[in-house]
This record gives sequence, C-alpha cells and structure tokens, in this order.
Amino acid sequence: MSSFEEKVKEIERLAAEEIGNADAVERLNEIKVAFLGKKGSLTQVLKAMKDVPPEERPMVGKWVNDARKKIEDRLTESVKKLEAELQAKRLEAETIDVTLPSRKQEIGHRHPNAVALDEVERIFIGMGYEVVEGPEIEYDEYNFTKLNIPDNHPARDEQDTFYINDRILLRTQTSSVQAHVMEKGELPIRMISPGRVFRSDEVDATHSPSFHQIEGMVIDKDITFSDLKGTLDVFAKELFGPETKTKFRPHHFPFTEPSAEMDVSCFKCGGKGCRFCKGSGWIEILGCGMVHPHVLEMCGLDPEEYGGFAFGVGLERIALLKYEIDDMRLLYENDVRFLKQFS
Repeated sequence: MSSFEEKVKEIERLAAEEIGNADAVERLNEIKVAFLGKKGSLTQVLKAMKDVPPEERPMVGKWVNDARKKIEDRLTESVKKLEAELQAKRLEAETIDVTLPSRKQEIGHRHPNAVALDEVERIFIGMGYEVVEGPEIEYDEYNFTKLNIPDNHPARDEQDTFYINDRILLRTQTSSVQAHVMEKGELPIRMISPGRVFRSDEVDATHSPSFHQIEGMVIDKDITFSDLKGTLDVFAKELFGPETKTKFRPHHFPFTEPSAEMDVSCFKCGGKGCRFCKGSGWIEILGCGMVHPHVLEMCGLDPEEYGGFAFGVGLERIALLKYEIDDMRLLYENDVRFLKQFS
C-alpha cells in the first residue's frame, strides 16, 4: 500500500470518528470544513499530487474521490439524524395537554357612557328621531353665529373655547350639527346629535375639558312648547322610571326663545328630599326651549312658516345620575373594578 493510499484511509478513518462523536449540526459543519474545505486535509492530498508520478495520479485521484464521497454520505446521514432528534425533543417540550382547563378569557365591559347613550338613543329612535353626527372640529359660524351667538355675545367668553385659528375651533356644543341639518332644508326634522365637545374647564368631580352632549331638535309646522314638554316628559319617564315627574323653570339660552331648564323628581327618594337631591326633591337634568326665529332665518328657514324646539343634556350627567356616580373622573380612569359594575 502506497503512502498516499495510507494517508487517504487515515483521513477517512479520522473523519468517520469525529462525525460519530458530533452532537450538534454546527459541529458537523466544522468537520466538513476541516476535511473537505479549501484548506481541508483531503484537499491537501490533491494539492500534493504534483509529486506523484503521472502513471499513478489516476489511482490517487480515485482514492481521494472515494474518500470524499464516503465522508459526505456520513455527514448527510448524521445531519438528518441530529435534526430528527432535535425535532423530537422540541415536540416533546411543546406538547399540549388538551385535558387541562383552558385559560379564563377576560371579557371587556361596556363603559357607563356607552350604556347611557344606548338608552337615550333607544328612547328617541322609538319616538321617530334620527341620530345625526357631525365634525368635532367646526367653523366658528356654525358653532356660534348661526346659533344666534354673534362675535360680541358674552356666551362666547363663558364657554372658554379652544380655537385652532380665527375661524376654526373645537366645538363647544353639538348644536352645530343642528345648524348643518337645518341648512339642508329637508323638513320636517326630528333628530338628536350625540357627540364629544370641548371647553377649557379645570378637571374636578363635575367638570372636564372634554365631555359629551346630546342635543335634540324638532322643526316642523305648528310646533308648540307643549310638544316640547310632552316629549321631554316621556323621555324622563322612560329613562328614570314611570313615576318620574318633570317641571320647567324659565331660563335663558341665546338660541332658544322662550327657554327653560327641566328638573326631574328625585328617583332616589321619590321627591321627598334626600342627600342625592340635596333635600329639594328635584334634580336639574337639561336645558331646552323653542328654536329662536333668528336661528331659523340664518339657517335658511322661514320662521313664519316653521317652528321647532331644541334641548340639550350632558351624557356624563345622565350617567352620573342614573348609576349614582358621585365623581365624573371615575368615568375616565379606566379602573376595571369600577367598570365591571356596568357589564
């Protein structure tokens, strides 16, 4: 046996031994480089063939190629074996016991504002009203001017408006939606417009710079204050219970004339007087009135032919009263213990 044949067989034996001892695919890759790479031991034998007599070179080449094939076959077989073992271990570690109880799914809870709004919408839709939404970023013209609040009106100061520029602002009331609807001239109108509004208020138990209003409006021929009182009386009884009583007190709003504030009898004590109603037996709930003729004119309607009424109530106020919550901030603190009460 020539020295070249002995050297090739020794390389083949060492490769087989190291492949057999390898315990990771990465180690097999290292072995492949060590024996078959450009600087590998088997490649070095081929480079030394310049010293082999020409008549012996074919035989040496055959020995090297046979050894290369055997080493490659062993490497391929070992890689498959190690990968199969690794997959088996992974599957064993990831086994799921389907007999175990499942994890409890936490179900979300409806916000008290959403519960109250759904109730209000249900009541008015049942009376033939349409729910209309509008933009939160509004023109000064619709938020104030078309609602009979000109540039020099003190109500503009009272509402502490967030202005974006001289003409555009964050709406302070959803009454602006009513102006848009009246401009379309599609009569009669029976609508409510719930939505978020903004005023520069300090945060406390009853105030927030961002809160929600529900404005309502009816425009038609022969609408009277009695229609307004009857509508709101039905609303109060549906919302707070059939024994609820209502009363109206004169007030002033620039976009209605005459105007009033409506109180409901305390649903906690039945009007006898308690801590909830501060001993009066009544709770203030909303503002209302007959749509001002000037508002009708500015929105393109003839006040000699058409009239109507409007009202507005704070959604948070309804939620606070209906669910006996004494601090408005609780509505926005996302305390799950509090929200679970309204699931």
